[in-house]
Amino acid sequence: MAYALGLDYGTNSCRALVLDLESGEPIADAVFEYPTGEKGIVLDPSDPHLARQHPRDYVDGLRESVLAALAKAAQIDGFSAADIVGIGVDTTGSTPIPVDASAQPLAFNERFADEPAALAWLWRDHTGHAEAEEITALAAEMRPHYIAPCGGTYSSEWFWSKALRFARVAPDCFASMHSFVELCDFVPGVLAGVTDPAQLKRSVCAAGHKAMFDPAHGGLPDAEFLATLDPRLAELRERLYGEAFAADERAGSLCGEWAETLGLPAGIAIAVGAFDAHMGAAGAGARPGRLVKILGTSTCDITVSAPGAARPDVRGICGVVDGSVLSGVWGIEAGQSAVGDIFLWHARQHVPGDGDLDAKFAVLEAEAAKITPGGHGLLALDWHNGNRTVLVDPLLSGMLLGQTLSTTPAEVYRAYIEATAFGALKIIDRIEEQGVRVDEIVCCGGLAARNRLLMQIYADITGRPMLVSAVDQTCAMGAAMFGAAAAGFASIGALQERCVRLRDDVVTPDADAHATYRELYALYSELHDAFGERSGAMAHVMKKLVALRERVR
Repeated sequence: MAYALGLDYGTNSCRALVLDLESGEPIADAVFEYPTGEKGIVLDPSDPHLARQHPRDYVDGLRESVLAALAKAAQIDGFSAADIVGIGVDTTGSTPIPVDASAQPLAFNERFADEPAALAWLWRDHTGHAEAEEITALAAEMRPHYIAPCGGTYSSEWFWSKALRFARVAPDCFASMHSFVELCDFVPGVLAGVTDPAQLKRSVCAAGHKAMFDPAHGGLPDAEFLATLDPRLAELRERLYGEAFAADERAGSLCGEWAETLGLPAGIAIAVGAFDAHMGAAGAGARPGRLVKILGTSTCDITVSAPGAARPDVRGICGVVDGSVLSGVWGIEAGQSAVGDIFLWHARQHVPGDGDLDAKFAVLEAEAAKITPGGHGLLALDWHNGNRTVLVDPLLSGMLLGQTLSTTPAEVYRAYIEATAFGALKIIDRIEEQGVRVDEIVCCGGLAARNRLLMQIYADITGRPMLVSAVDQTCAMGAAMFGAAAAGFASIGALQERCVRLRDDVVTPDADAHATYRELYALYSELHDAFGERSGAMAHVMKKLVALRERVR
């Protein structure tokens, strides 16, 4: 018998999953809800762009989720924790943590107990939006090849935007930081007992997609470029890293302290970390021609190039990185900043009821399913948390067009589903423009498993079959697969053959609905370009609204 352990750090919780490597079946999992802040997120009512997390939740979640998952697995005949061969870790990102010279988060230091900058800068923190624009402009002038792989626009969700914002708003805290460490690098380091940030094996997934790391130009952005932004960034660069590694490589071995805490054998393999969607894509069978969509509060879309293909140059995406998903092919990342969050906001704020969200969604879905494509007369823009791809602009906002005095909450709900599907099609169109095929889509996550209407609308709008992963915790299973690969148990390709599970009920496009949606998509595209493209006729409107809001506040 042989097993692997996958750790999946999400936005509101983390989970541990035990994977049977012989059968390819997950046999146990457990979830730890982050206790700090609002559903695990530290927010600031005066600044809607701020989103942080306390690193203590990550460490506590590691211990509690693993112990609970192992306790469940222990109820299965034949299972022994001594047969676990490796551990893989996936996380949100870019979610960097300021650490001291012993690799301990600054938030653990009482001196910074009340300093938001000492916390982990969650992926959805957009406080560095002005800094992102500076980085984009300077790179276009000095080093255009730095931002070519991310489509020519650097995002406020990413590493250097957050570092530059950090240096400006909390200079004392920044000066006390030894290194800025991605969550997907931090957790493997904790498990391996690393006490020197320089000894952490950094993820090529995080480095390549979020920190402009590329071996072709010497790794991280050069000191001259960073110093032009801020000399403190050039100094930080010297304390970061010069190499980055794929997730099927070994980051270290389980240290004695954590082996004793978790009841696992000391010395088992710890895989190099990666982002949740990338490991989830591997767990859902990512391959050329297949796009994997991780559907949740936001979405992350992942696909890979054909073997031997030249690097695609796709404007407005989250990067093209060699080996960030599977070794030997280009990993391509895109995504939408809000999907499930939009539906949740609508149900909470605009649907009558006693607060039972499950009941509200049941009514919304039943009523929305009765509406024919185009029958509600509505059109929405899905930018309630900005636009990640293809516009890369956190200051864009949502919009609903066509309301009348008879518009119902179910009609609005369907319009928002359609808007997120139109946004998904924008991403597919942009990827295919560069010769990367998208023939089918595999969806993962609770939304895909529970919401048949959403799957049908996505199929009808994209014109592609929608498959759904049969594994509820695809990211955690992918992480476990990489833990096994790092231990030398088998290659990721072999593990995909053994472990990937897809549901039998493929959702196929309806030809008549697709024809109607092509008309609506043309209108969506007009709105998208007018309000979202920087040269659009209405591009100033949303920005001026944001500026006015911030001024009067």
